[in-house]
Amino acid sequence: MAAMSDSSSSLAPAGAIPHAVAGWIEQIQAARSTRQGLRIQGGGTKSFLAPAPSSPLPTLDTRTHAGIVAYEPTELVITARAGTPLADIESALAANGQALAFEPPHFGDRATVGGAVATGLSGPARASVGALRDFVLGVHLVNGRAEYLEFGGQVMKNVAGYDVSRLLAGSLGSLGVIAQVSLKVLPVFPAEATLRFELPQADALGHLARWRGQPLPLNASLWLLDTRDGSPGDTLYVRLRGAVAAVESACVRLLNDAPGERLEPALAAGIWQGCREQTLGFFAYPSDPESGLWRLSVAPTTPAWNLAWPTVVEWHGALRWVWAPLAAGESLRQLARQAGGHATLFRPPAHHPVVTDRHTPPAAPLLAIHQRLKAAFDPDNVFLPGPWGQGH
Repeated sequence: MAAMSDSSSSLAPAGAIPHAVAGWIEQIQAARSTRQGLRIQGGGTKSFLAPAPSSPLPTLDTRTHAGIVAYEPTELVITARAGTPLADIESALAANGQALAFEPPHFGDRATVGGAVATGLSGPARASVGALRDFVLGVHLVNGRAEYLEFGGQVMKNVAGYDVSRLLAGSLGSLGVIAQVSLKVLPVFPAEATLRFELPQADALGHLARWRGQPLPLNASLWLLDTRDGSPGDTLYVRLRGAVAAVESACVRLLNDAPGERLEPALAAGIWQGCREQTLGFFAYPSDPESGLWRLSVAPTTPAWNLAWPTVVEWHGALRWVWAPLAAGESLRQLARQAGGHATLFRPPAHHPVVTDRHTPPAAPLLAIHQRLKAAFDPDNVFLPGPWGQGH
C-alpha cells in the first residue's frame, strides 16, 4: 500500500476514528466477508454519473458523518466531513467574503462535499481558476480493506509519489469512501461583469482565442443557441472577474471588439447558475428519447464543429456539450480524440438509463495504472467499479 500513497499518508489509530466512520468500517468488513459490494451515496444528486450495479446493493450513507471541522478564513482553508451539505459550506464561506472558486455543481438541494470531490466536477470558471482537484489539500478515506487513512493536510505542498488526495477527485467512489476533505478557498473577486454578444460559434471561438491571449480578467464563457428573448440566436456570454479597474477596462475593450451589451447582475447570475446547475433550457432532455448528453473535453483551440445535434460550448472552447444519439458515440469519441481530448456520455438517454460504455477507455499504460490502484485500494471490489470495469 505504501507504494500507492503520498508522502503525507498515515493509518489513523482506532481511537481517532469518528463514530459514524466506525460504522462504515463495519459495513465494509461485512461486505468483504460476504463478497457483497456497497454503493456509496451522499445526497444522491449525482448518482446518475456512477456506473449502475448489475443488481441492487446495500448503501453506505455518507450523510451520517457531517459538519464543518475547521475553518480559518485567514488561512483560506476549510475542512469538512464528507456528508456536509455543499450549501452549508458555501454559506459559511460567503459570510467571510470567500468562495469555492471552482464552483462545484450541486444538481439538487442535498449535494454534499464528499460527493463533489468524488465526482470531481467543476463549474463555469474551471478554465480560468483550475479544476476541483487543484483545490483539494487533504482527504480522510476508508478504503476497500476497511482501513481509515489520512492523506495530505491543510497546506499546499509538494509530495513524493502519488498525490492521493487529488487522485480521489473524480474517482466516483471506486477506490474508497471519502470521510473528510480539506479544500483551499479564495476571496470573492472585488468586481464582476457579464457581457452578451450575438455571434455564431466560429466567431465566438475566434474572439475567445484572441481574448485568452490578452491580459484580461476572463473568468467564464458560454456559447449556445439562446431563446431567452423569445427568438433563437447564437449567443456568447463572457464573465469577467477581478479588480474593479481591470473589469471596467475589459468591458470597454471587449465591447469595442464585438457589438454586445453588459447584463444586469441579477440576470447574469441566473445565467451562470443555470449553466452550473444545468437548468438552462438546453440541458432538459430533448424530445428524441434516443439522445443522451455527451460531454467532450478538448483543446480550447479546437475550431467550431458543424454538428447535426444541439451544442453548447464552455470553458473558452475546451468543453463541448452535445445532445446526440447513442449510435453517434464512436464518431463523437473520434472527433474528441482528433481534438486532443475525450468524450463521455454524461447523461444517458431517458429511455436507456443503464449504459455500460459511457467513458472513453484510456490508453493501455494509463489503464494499467488504474488497475493497480484499484487492486491496492479495493482488492475485493467492495466498491463500485470505476468507468472501465473492475480494473479501475
